[in-house]
Amino acid sequence: MGTLIGHVVPGSGFVLIGLWHLFNHIKLHLQHPNSYTAPTWFPASKFKYLELLLIILGSSASIAMELFISPEKHHPFDDDGTIPSYHLHNFEHATISMTLLVYAALAIVLDKLAPRAQHGLTQLLGAIAFGQELLVFHLHSSDHMGPEGRFHLLLQLVILVSFTTTLMGIGFPKSFLVSFVRSLSIFFQGLWFIVMGVMLWTPGLISKGCFLNDEDGHEVVRCQSEEARQRALSLVNLQFSWFLIVVAVFGVAFYLVLIMFYGEKVEYFTLGSDREYEEDDDVESQKKSNVGDSKSFVDHMGKTAFAPIDIER
Repeated sequence: MGTLIGHVVPGSGFVLIGLWHLFNHIKLHLQHPNSYTAPTWFPASKFKYLELLLIILGSSASIAMELFISPEKHHPFDDDGTIPSYHLHNFEHATISMTLLVYAALAIVLDKLAPRAQHGLTQLLGAIAFGQELLVFHLHSSDHMGPEGRFHLLLQLVILVSFTTTLMGIGFPKSFLVSFVRSLSIFFQGLWFIVMGVMLWTPGLISKGCFLNDEDGHEVVRCQSEEARQRALSLVNLQFSWFLIVVAVFGVAFYLVLIMFYGEKVEYFTLGSDREYEEDDDVESQKKSNVGDSKSFVDHMGKTAFAPIDIER
């Protein structure tokens, strides 16, 4: 991942998945506002599992790139079979891809078997994938002090939102806002990956006073002074804030545009529904029960009051 292409390609994948989910959640909610239930993934019209298969293919390609294609020896191990320190980040990135692959594969299995807990289990697998991603980036073996570390730190905030909203989807499957925020956060993840790749590995865009330094075959941004480093970190913070505003505006604008195309539909319910008939029957039975109790009480009082009285003569 530690290259321009290594960030732009997976970032583009997250952007596409985020947009796909955002579009489908908004469309589904506009068409069924009252009966809306958020699915974890969306089937394509011509091929049902297209989204999940693309995740599997993208994750497999990422694992192959990290462990077998990028390393000079075409494997990430040292001569004695151990993992060298400069290949640890390859295993970390491959672990994230492996978790996404497992999520997509098991999501297909759960859809085929269709158990009762399918929705909750699929959401849980998605949350595990985001949790794994958050854990790996939080404990990343790469630089944590320079601009690259600040990019990763801010990325963790976005991943945390994806992780939290995916967990919330288990308990609140009918909440449109939970799905909306999750989709937008996935889109933001991809966008920030792309920004990170462009800003860190394009020499002309590196902050003033900083430069690309080759460290064990991995190019890292280093700064000539503490002042230059602090300036670079502040610029990263500003970029994140600006992109956060852009993503928020885009999300709301995208929602309003889809309203223009699909409109807000109102779902009506027939007044004489089965539930109402059941409630009416319950009320009637309660009324009859009360009337019967009243009659029995009156009869009892009448018999007691007008019963023959034995008078002692």
